[in-house]
Amino acid sequence: MLNLDDFSDLIQRPDSGVRRDAEERRERLVVPPRALGRLDELGEWLSAAQASVPVKPIERPRVVLFAGDHGVAELGVSGRAAGTAHQLVRATLDGESAAAVLARRLGASVRIVDAGLDCDPSLLPDEVVRHRVRRGSGRIDVENALTTEEAEQAVRLGMAIADEEADSGTDLVVLGDLSVGGTTAAAVLIAALCGTDASVVTGRGGAGIDDLAWMRKCAAIRDSLRRARPVLGDQLELLATVGGADLAAATGFLLQCAVRRLPVILDGVVSAACALVGQRAAFRAPDWWLAGQLSGEPGQAKALDRLAMNPLLDQGVSVGEGTGALLALPLVQAAAALAAELPERAESDSGDTD
Repeated sequence: MLNLDDFSDLIQRPDSGVRRDAEERRERLVVPPRALGRLDELGEWLSAAQASVPVKPIERPRVVLFAGDHGVAELGVSGRAAGTAHQLVRATLDGESAAAVLARRLGASVRIVDAGLDCDPSLLPDEVVRHRVRRGSGRIDVENALTTEEAEQAVRLGMAIADEEADSGTDLVVLGDLSVGGTTAAAVLIAALCGTDASVVTGRGGAGIDDLAWMRKCAAIRDSLRRARPVLGDQLELLATVGGADLAAATGFLLQCAVRRLPVILDGVVSAACALVGQRAAFRAPDWWLAGQLSGEPGQAKALDRLAMNPLLDQGVSVGEGTGALLALPLVQAAAALAAELPERAESDSGDTD
């Protein structure tokens, strides 16, 4: 049986010695120190992650989206009908989603992995559906999302995808999800791991819901929390009980990316929940991840606070699907370009600029 705690021994922090070298180099550049604000910090972080001074440019960014349907959506907790996540997948494949448009403009390729869609596999290309763990996840307020074996299979799926991306030369991942009901499962994980109640983490979701649906969602999270608390000591059991195939796969993906020293930009509340589970398994893992943007979901804010992550942007983009993280991609690319290409000052130049 897979033990997620084993990742703690496999994951090291980005190279602190390289980061110091990057900081020293930054002091010598023609643009004064701190004049580039947070871009300096990002450039130094990338240098440490790449173990390279100067930092290498981001040339092969990749959007990875884990897709799945959640049985809890049957309760009317989402702005979309239960079992319709495949429509989100199709829109992205056809280039008609917000994430697809941004990825196209930013030169990032998109990979979609069906971990638990509730649809006929013939509706989507084989390269999307061939990894599916099961058809839909269980209704977490009354039953487990997955069996323990399915949860392990999903985590291992995410690990395998991370290995494939690292081996293929991907140098930065934008992580997102394509799900219906996923924000409800994510909120349960966050509330359980942060020790808070349902109302603190219940948001409106990417599709937006009215007040009645919000109350239904809050009740579903409350009932699911009762089922989550007894298994808090075992991350795999927690994912099986109140997660889902897509969330378990994303968790495995994040942990293995940290093992492979592959930096990741997190999107919204779903990826934040998976990161929180990953942090519980391996405390060094979050050093390899960035929070792309603040979505306005209260659960995401709670998770990022626990992860000690400061989002790069605050645009209130709640659509999910990797969109908010994609908006942050140009900032990370800019930080890498500036750190790599700005020249150093001449020896006689004091570097003082008014």
